[in-house]
Amino acid sequence: MATATVAACALSAGFSPVARADAAESLRAFVRDVKSGRSAFTQTVTSPDGARQKVSSGQFSFARPDRFRFEYTKPYPQTIVGDGQKVWMYDPDLAQVTVRPLGQALGNTPAALLTGASIEKSFELKNQPDRDGLEWVRATPREAGGTVQWLQAGFRGRALVAVEIADSFGQRSLLRFEQMATEVALPPETFRFTPPPGADVSGG
Repeated sequence: MATATVAACALSAGFSPVARADAAESLRAFVRDVKSGRSAFTQTVTSPDGARQKVSSGQFSFARPDRFRFEYTKPYPQTIVGDGQKVWMYDPDLAQVTVRPLGQALGNTPAALLTGASIEKSFELKNQPDRDGLEWVRATPREAGGTVQWLQAGFRGRALVAVEIADSFGQRSLLRFEQMATEVALPPETFRFTPPPGADVSGG
């Protein structure tokens, strides 16, 4: 479920640039001001030795607090839905559904950071050098022992366009988002999930 783990860790938005601010302040503003959004995304996962990469893509939607949906379409379909109470992960090829309580599934992950209402309570923020035309901030979980070592968010102005994640196994994941429509009215069913008939459901 590496893809699902990464997906649950990453959310984004893009909104109009204002006066230049450092990346940490841009992240605070994102959490404070952006309540909903949707975007296409591309995800690149790199092995610990840097020799192998896996690329996937799909559509992403979110509504604060704690609701999100990743619809992977390439190379394999997969759905991850956070409904505000639980996180559902569905693999149609295997006809398997995994469900976990939201707090247990997210913990001190980037998804908790980006869809929640607070930052500094769970993460330490530190601005990083600019690269790839973006301003970067690193968010390190204050509580050690989780699967996420750190997250870096890349901004262009006030628009969050990239998220990089390092996990405890040495794997790196980079998500890039196309221009996101923000403050959109998303149907409630976007963040609901009902296991398909015949699917094997585990967890709860």
